[in-house]
Amino acid sequence: MTEIASPANATPTRLRAILRAAGRVGGGIRWYITNLMGDSAYATYVAHQRRQHPDTEPMTERQFWRQKMDDQDRNPGARCC
Repeated sequence: MTEIASPANATPTRLRAILRAAGRVGGGIRWYITNLMGDSAYATYVAHQRRQHPDTEPMTERQFWRQKMDDQDRNPGARCC
């Protein structure tokens, strides 16, 4: 037997589709904000180090952020303060 689509059956399906789309949009916004703010900078650095320089130990997270802040202090570029 074929199932006949009724408005009552379509509503939960539409709601699930809307919620999935909202979840994807929310995930995209979260990804953008965390990358914009630099939250993933250390993880990106470690991945690069392991891929390009597997024989050297990467800096600790504390060392990484200290060096990053020192570099920004020496070369302020386009930041406001």
